[in-house]
Amino acid sequence: MAPPGVPPGRSWVDAYRGMSADNIKGLVLALSSSFFIGASFIIKKKGLKKAGSSGVRAGAGGYSYLYEPLWWTGMITMIVGEIANFAAYAFAPAILVTPLGALSIIISAALAHIILRERLHIFGILGCILCVVGSITIVLHAPQEREIDSVKEVWDLATEPAFLCYATIVIAAAFIIIFHFIPQYGQTHVLAYLGVCSLIGSLSVMAVKALGIALKLTFSGMNQLIYPQTWAFTIMVAICVVTQMNYLNKALDTFNTAVVSPIYYVMFTSLTILASVIMFKDWDRQNPTQIVTEMCGFVTILSGTFLLHRTKDMVDGGTASLSMRLPKHADEDGPTPEGIPLKRQESLRSP
Repeated sequence: MAPPGVPPGRSWVDAYRGMSADNIKGLVLALSSSFFIGASFIIKKKGLKKAGSSGVRAGAGGYSYLYEPLWWTGMITMIVGEIANFAAYAFAPAILVTPLGALSIIISAALAHIILRERLHIFGILGCILCVVGSITIVLHAPQEREIDSVKEVWDLATEPAFLCYATIVIAAAFIIIFHFIPQYGQTHVLAYLGVCSLIGSLSVMAVKALGIALKLTFSGMNQLIYPQTWAFTIMVAICVVTQMNYLNKALDTFNTAVVSPIYYVMFTSLTILASVIMFKDWDRQNPTQIVTEMCGFVTILSGTFLLHRTKDMVDGGTASLSMRLPKHADEDGPTPEGIPLKRQESLRSP
């Protein structure tokens, strides 16, 4: 008798045949992206330090780093990583690619410990291990990539009632946040900016994946550039990415990175997975056991990410440093209460 969730006549071995060739390509690209992006932070920081030693620091408004080759090496490394991440979506489902972005945090933390001599707390190491375990869990149980032969198929998926409903809700929610909540709470509540980033970001990933599939098919000999749908997805990518980056920069400029990064990762990844499940029906090709295992892996990554960010400024036997608890520019505005601020205190606002 076949185990629950497996069709009659098939064994668990048949059900878990392993990853498809496309999934493996997507996995390799996603891992490469995490390595390049994680390494780029360290290279750019080394470049910033080197430039700051002979000129005005970037934090003080200087631009001497633009003349530093090491900084440009880091920038090029980041661009390579982003290109690899873009390509990964063309081969593997978003459920596999998006959560693996947390691995760039591990790469960055490990290299900072080795190269920059920044101490990594024991709980930070535990956070790295949790991220790795969660990533492996997702990789082993990720759905196979859907077979698509034309960008028209992706357009049909994007125009189905379920995804149109999701996209409408996302756009409406983003407009409400932008025009109602951000003017009132943008400077005090981190969720205002990050809500827009995450909502629009989930649509941008779907558009990026559609464009990536179109380019993959074009390079394989099936020209997709002749279809208007390809250019429609290109316009969507441009609009969504510009909007997403605009509000992410506002969040980073207003709040401490230690607050922004983990919350943004959770919201962006969760909504992207939801969008992918609705549009590409990733879970239709999986049994309940695989779905639950993927979610457990995702929660494990979230736990590791929060732990790593929460303890990155801690020393063994100590507590988080003051900079971990201060919102951005708090040293200029005055003291702040204990704990990570999900919103800035009114008393800290500039007059």
